Amino acid sequence: MTVIKINAITVPADSGDELAHRFAARAGAVDGADGFEGFELLKPTDGRDQWLVVTRWRDEDAFQGWLDSAGFSEGHRSAAERAGGEAPKPVSTHSEVWNYEIAGGSQPS
Repeated sequence: MTVIKINAITVPADSGDELAHRFAARAGAVDGADGFEGFELLKPTDGRDQWLVVTRWRDEDAFQGWLDSAGFSEGHRSAAERAGGEAPKPVSTHSEVWNYEIAGGSQPS
């Protein structure tokens, strides 16, 4: 059964573009992970300061496998770190992971 992991990231208004840039710089880092089904970075459009990182996984074991993988560690390093430099300062002030599974819905026809 598909599981949904949502990382709710609190980002000051002046740092949102940097967050989007950092995600774009590592685009595709998770795509080949076993059990990975999809990813979206959602930018708030209503004045909120929480960005949402939504990932879908085949099951909890697939998600845990990604967390424990070298790909996870590498995918969360900045370009500067991969080049031997220092990690950039975080753009977020808080982050928490929400866990969901699909309980219903519809598909477009």
